[in-house]
Amino acid sequence: MAADDLNKIEKYKEAIKPSDRAGDAEYERRLSLCKGCDRLNAGTCNACGCYVELRAFMKGSECPYKIW
Repeated sequence: MAADDLNKIEKYKEAIKPSDRAGDAEYERRLSLCKGCDRLNAGTCNACGCYVELRAFMKGSECPYKIW
């Protein structure tokens, strides 16, 4: 993933209210599962088109394939 994309993701994450964020352990668990998925392509989920780092960061989000 390009550095510019990573900077944008970090800005979006900062804008998310703390009450809407997954906890650190849950975030890392989700990312770990995404990193092992064959639908991951350069940080983007080929199933839904999202940046997995953003989807995993949001408390109410879920994987479109119910992996997490």
